[in-house]
Amino acid sequence: MLALAPITGMHELSGWGIAPAFAQEPEGVASEKVAVSSSDRQAMIDRAVGFLRKSQAEDGSFSSQGGPGVTGLVVASALSVGVTASDPVVAKGLAYLVATRREDGGLYAKGSRHANYETCLAMMALDRANADGKYDELIAGAQRFVKSAQWDEGEGLKPEDPAFGGAGYGSKSRPDLSNTSFFIDALRSTGVPEDDPAIARALAFVNRCQNLESPANNTPFAPLLNDGGFYYTPAAGGDSMAGKDEATGGLRSYASMTYAGLKSMVYAGVSKEDYRVKAAQKFLSRNYSVSMNPGMGAAGLYYYLHTMAKALDMIGEPVFDTEQGKKAWKQDILVQLQSTQKEDGSWTNPEARWMEGDPNLVTGYALLTLSYLK
Repeated sequence: MLALAPITGMHELSGWGIAPAFAQEPEGVASEKVAVSSSDRQAMIDRAVGFLRKSQAEDGSFSSQGGPGVTGLVVASALSVGVTASDPVVAKGLAYLVATRREDGGLYAKGSRHANYETCLAMMALDRANADGKYDELIAGAQRFVKSAQWDEGEGLKPEDPAFGGAGYGSKSRPDLSNTSFFIDALRSTGVPEDDPAIARALAFVNRCQNLESPANNTPFAPLLNDGGFYYTPAAGGDSMAGKDEATGGLRSYASMTYAGLKSMVYAGVSKEDYRVKAAQKFLSRNYSVSMNPGMGAAGLYYYLHTMAKALDMIGEPVFDTEQGKKAWKQDILVQLQSTQKEDGSWTNPEARWMEGDPNLVTGYALLTLSYLK
């Protein structure tokens, strides 16, 4: 099994070739607007939960045409903002998720090609409702299932392979940082320790998704941009949703994946003082926004806000020192969410890429984000 210890002190940040920052916040945005109070935050939550009560299907699901993944995320989000497990909207959602259990321990739609993704989201929902241990057996089975879907020696890979340690939508789909981030979240939130071999393998994959020269990164992409940010996957020849840099051929970093990489490293036991964490923070300090996903524009905005809020909360930074100045990021996100919530309590993204035209999914992301903005 591959086990990587945190490596520190390898680089001085000022010595890296840092790529130019993406477009900055326009004037007159969140930080200059009237502050959002705790009662305003609760009002947003109440309106969003009210929307979910009306959009839930009779069988307890949300947007089930795409499998139970959205349901898992929505139920987890409701529980995260204080809705109880006995509340009808949550209880019905949990019952739907429990009914998706398969013989292999996974929690996914029959014949799904996204079994790993769906199981990880269901695990996080069940964990939040598991105060009395009633879901212990289900969660343990799901842990075994997602570990079996990880790309490792079982798939004939060696530790130096770019795909090693990663997780994809399903057991045979190309591993990527987004799914690996959900994989790490699901295992750690359900009690798997940071030194578990599956987490160590996942960290090896996460390291390879960072544009950073280091002993932990053996990809040919690492030295090309070397900006500390993260991209989608180094597997199968590598891919970034932000495209390739024309001058170097490097895979462009973008902010949502950088926050996903940052929180995954911390979850996997990497010190907050580690040079990899510092490099990611340096990239993000140059690319601060709450109204867009730097590197991707409006695409994936609400996924981005969720990963941003969770990562910065984990790091413990109430004020983020960016190259635009010190930012009260919680207040900035609150203002952004308040200004974009619809009259019916939902959120959607006009840039509908990655299913962000689905109000159930996006409202789930928004509630998860709000859970970190206390």
